[in-house]
Order: sequence, then structure tokens, then C-alpha cells
Amino acid sequence: MFIGLIADTHIRDRGHKASLGQLVTAALPIQIKDVFIGVDLILHAGDIYTLPVLDTLEKIAPVLASEGDDDPFEIMNDKRVKMEHVLEVEGITIWLIHDYETISLNNYYKLPDVIISGHTHKPSLLNDEGIIHINPGSPTFPKYQEKLGTVGLLEVKSGKVKTKIIEL
Repeated sequence: MFIGLIADTHIRDRGHKASLGQLVTAALPIQIKDVFIGVDLILHAGDIYTLPVLDTLEKIAPVLASEGDDDPFEIMNDKRVKMEHVLEVEGITIWLIHDYETISLNNYYKLPDVIISGHTHKPSLLNDEGIIHINPGSPTFPKYQEKLGTVGLLEVKSGKVKTKIIEL
């Protein structure tokens, strides 16, 4: 299974007035569609801000998302969004959450093989005692700057995991 990873899009509805009065008309960067060609699933690790972001991604592949700490209440009414998702793919357990720092691995009977999270706006990829942690960063607001950022890819094949971070 080939999975696109994205987080912290922070895109508001068109016409939203920003604090300085300018009209916000941000959209997902078109480069995302090129990077996600052929993915079977897209996982969004929160801070979505508006549901049309998920609708746009769903034109590429099915989408699941975790609720971010900045997401409005109506985000949780969408069937694609939960506080966390636990997926089993070819014997690999994948957790999708927004903020990795808010969970305690000691509270779980079965630990995941992969944890996908967001929140920091900084891409990271590490292996911690056999658990792969991947944060795809933000494609639209990396390190809290308005510019092109990063997304991630995760491939699970024959029970093995490959991951990478892609600069847009």
C-alpha cells in the first residue's frame, strides 16, 4: 500500500478575513497532486482548518485525518476525522495522530510500528526502538512561514515499511 502523508495545512475557507484585513484565498499547492500520484490512501495529521482541504485531497485518493488542536469544532463532524486512527496494513500497525507529545505509549497494549503526526510544522523521520515516527511537516506553513513546505510518503509492502519526506 502506498500512502500520502500531510499535516498542518492551515488553509482557511476562501474569503476568510485575516487579522490584518487581507482576504485569504490560500489553496493546497498543486505540487501535492504530482507527489501523491498513485497513492492508495492519504493520511492528514491535523490542523486542517476547513473541510474542503479533505475534499480536494479525496479527488486523489481516500482520506483519513486526525483532529488538530487548531481545528474548528465542525471538523469532528466529518466521518473522515477522528482524534486518532489505528490502521493495520499488511501486518503493520499505523497510528495517525496530531500531536505525538500528548500520548503515552505506556497506556497501550499493542505499540504501533509507525506513528504519523503533525503539530510541529517541521518534517522529521526517526526510528525509536523499532517504532518509526514520521512527521511530514507542513506543505503550506513550514516552520510557521508562508511558503512551500513538505509532505511525506509511506509504502508498506510485504510487511516492510519505506518512508520519505518530499520537498515541494
